[in-house]
Amino acid sequence: MHRQARIAGCWYLLFVLSGFFALMYVPGQVLVRGNPAATANNIASHEMLFRFGIVAELFAGVLALIVALVLYRLFENVDRTQAVLMVILGGLVVTPIYFVNVFTSTAALRLAGGADVAASLDVHERQIFARFFLDLHHDILMASFVFAGLWLFPLGILIYRSRFLPRFIGVWLIVEGVAWVVYSLTGFVSPQHTDRVWKWIQPAALGEIVFTLWLLIFGARRLADRPSANRSPSGVDPPS
Repeated sequence: MHRQARIAGCWYLLFVLSGFFALMYVPGQVLVRGNPAATANNIASHEMLFRFGIVAELFAGVLALIVALVLYRLFENVDRTQAVLMVILGGLVVTPIYFVNVFTSTAALRLAGGADVAASLDVHERQIFARFFLDLHHDILMASFVFAGLWLFPLGILIYRSRFLPRFIGVWLIVEGVAWVVYSLTGFVSPQHTDRVWKWIQPAALGEIVFTLWLLIFGARRLADRPSANRSPSGVDPPS
């Protein structure tokens, strides 16, 4: 079990890093809010970076399924029903969304570069359509955050019920799940407030980072087997 936890931590770290690169770093280098022309020019001038972002997003989609399955192996004996629900919400539903959403990125890339059919459009039209597909990519991503939150509920419950991981991490992940769902719904109900909500939920969003680091550093330790203050080093209880 200890080895399985370390393996799960390694896969989870890869998932976090690929997601950060594809969904935060690349958009931060390319997107210019309110300026479709500058955004399209950035895509064209940073084409290879944008392509690496697409590959990273595909990689993250595969890793989402792998992470869910590896965690299933870790927690299946805790509560199989919750473990199956975790795989469904965190892997089987999310992975197709990543792959479908890649098409919006490739469409924006083709339009910004003026390739193929896009060459028949003038520059301004290509810029507008490229930005449209990037906005569509963002909307699909915002919708996927519902599942990014929902899958943390069964995961948090499994951690809380297990005897080999700290309960505070389970509680933290459940709080993070609520935060992601709120953030996603804000993006559709009140999109002008998403930046403010993102600032509020950042402490909660660190839950998965803490969980990943715990798996990598400490693995899975059966808490009931740890020496307590009332037990002598020899394993014999002191006389009362």
